[in-house]
Amino acid sequence: MAANSRLTVATHALAWLALAHRRGHEVLTSEQVAASVKSNAVIIRRSLGDLRRAGLVEVRHGAGAGWRLARAPEEITLLQVHDAVDARPPFALHHSEPNLECPVGRGIRPALSGVYGRVEGAMRRELAGATVADVLRETLTS
Repeated sequence: MAANSRLTVATHALAWLALAHRRGHEVLTSEQVAASVKSNAVIIRRSLGDLRRAGLVEVRHGAGAGWRLARAPEEITLLQVHDAVDARPPFALHHSEPNLECPVGRGIRPALSGVYGRVEGAMRRELAGATVADVLRETLTS
């Protein structure tokens, strides 16, 4: 099963918008963001649309159209980005009820629910402690 890259793509786009702003570019087009991510502009527009609905970016239409951060990169946490683009939990339980006559089938869901809940809590705490500014700073020193 392939890992989900929506958080990575969205964070990349936000860091690029932050750097562009720092370099004097008020907005970037979705094509410019897509060129940095090496992705299709349609995928980038979908991601930026999710970020816009979450209040993390703004879009300008018409002449000089493009995207920009809605707030300072220091004010955008990776948890906010995650929740904007992929609010699903990191792990899922069985899609159908396991065999409740089996001792493992009967107890697996409660056992894994606790573990998964702790993992998700730790992940959310880590993401809440990191900002787009932190990612950009680390990216530029790599």
